Amino acid sequence: MALNPFFLQGSANEQRLIQELINEQLKIYGVEVIYIPRKFVRKETILKEISSSKFDDNYAIEAYINNYDGYTGQGDILTKFGVNLKDELSLVISRERFEDFISPFLDETSSEIELSTRPREGDLIYFPLGQRLFEVKFVEHENPFYQLGKLYVYELKCELFEYEDEVIDTSIEEIDTQIQEEGHIATLNLIAIGSTATATATIGTGYVRKIYLNDDGYGYTSSPVVSISTAPPGGINASAVAITTSTSSGVVRSVKEILLINAGSGYTVAPKITITGGGGAGAAATCSIETVNNGIISFSVTNGGQGYRTKPTITINGLVGAGQTAVGVASLSTNNQVASIRISNPGVGYTEPPSIVIAPPSIISGIGTFIFNEVVIGSTSGTQARVKSWDQDTKTLKVSFINSGGNGQGFYPGEIITGTASSSVYAISLYDKWNNYDKYNENKTIQEEGSQILDISEPSPFGFY
Repeated sequence: MALNPFFLQGSANEQRLIQELINEQLKIYGVEVIYIPRKFVRKETILKEISSSKFDDNYAIEAYINNYDGYTGQGDILTKFGVNLKDELSLVISRERFEDFISPFLDETSSEIELSTRPREGDLIYFPLGQRLFEVKFVEHENPFYQLGKLYVYELKCELFEYEDEVIDTSIEEIDTQIQEEGHIATLNLIAIGSTATATATIGTGYVRKIYLNDDGYGYTSSPVVSISTAPPGGINASAVAITTSTSSGVVRSVKEILLINAGSGYTVAPKITITGGGGAGAAATCSIETVNNGIISFSVTNGGQGYRTKPTITINGLVGAGQTAVGVASLSTNNQVASIRISNPGVGYTEPPSIVIAPPSIISGIGTFIFNEVVIGSTSGTQARVKSWDQDTKTLKVSFINSGGNGQGFYPGEIITGTASSSVYAISLYDKWNNYDKYNENKTIQEEGSQILDISEPSPFGFY
């Protein structure tokens, strides 16, 4: 039988009145807490298990504390592993306030957020009175039970948060520093140092002596390909690379110069040079050769060094008597090493391979101060981690949430560590594992990675206290 149409089971105005009264009571008798939604970083596709998550948003909302006489739960339990804290907290928040001021900012279309319409189990609540983080374990959404046909509040049943290497970066120092000493922490001993690159040179005759840029072309969006015709049988083919530049307005981009990668050998007539690709046109070049005297036909980098932020100066020694000294130009790799040396001028008159002196890196001291919670990256390994703390005096960097980037080995000894936010630059110190043998036996939580010693702190399974 249908309901009596002459009796209202709760009008919209009555429901609105109750909701406003509840909102007002929460603002008067509640406390301001910080709601921190959990975002999923990595999820196992088969077991649907969350392997890592992060908390990098924060929303202030008023909440009423149900257990006004203290924390509930089992309290402090003494176990063989230490004191285990089992405090619980029950909070009531307005459904309307959550839906109006938090839900719109949670992007459910993102893979990081699965539910945005209500508080979700696994999210965090920062309780400022106790300076503690609580994890939402259950959301009761039907209490009180449909007064006047509507629900008005959420009751959040929370337990003390047990940290498991989640990323907490809410930009609120009071919250983020709660986990500064928690989790798996690796200690990196950094040094302000770089190493000098080394190289050798090969000499020969019948090489490309000089390249003449007859026309620099126009409209290039990338470096064009330089092709040099092949050497006669028994010779070495020459190769080169084009360096482009643009006008001050950045509108017209043309070829600035052509550097030799290999000057070749065995040429009896000047080879033909063609310039193609790069999105532009018009560049043209010719060359001359040297068929009598020796010059440098190629450089070989034997040690790329470490810590180069700018191209080092190349000094070429060993020219005896008349002739012309060769000129080399260094090319750097993405990990701040000398990748190769190109030939700007192969020189002439060398009777034996000259010695090559590469200037030391400009980084002879560390740069900057690492910031708490910023991401640092290893230049060689690609490993990323988050800063826990940085001691400027001892050059000790503590990091957590280490992502090896697929290399499976973490940071490499000697590689440069750069901060993505602070732009700080230091190198990892090289350690002799035998010199650290006593330290290794004294602390079982120390792990070895090659010659690098990492001090690993045990995670706290008992939350914050």
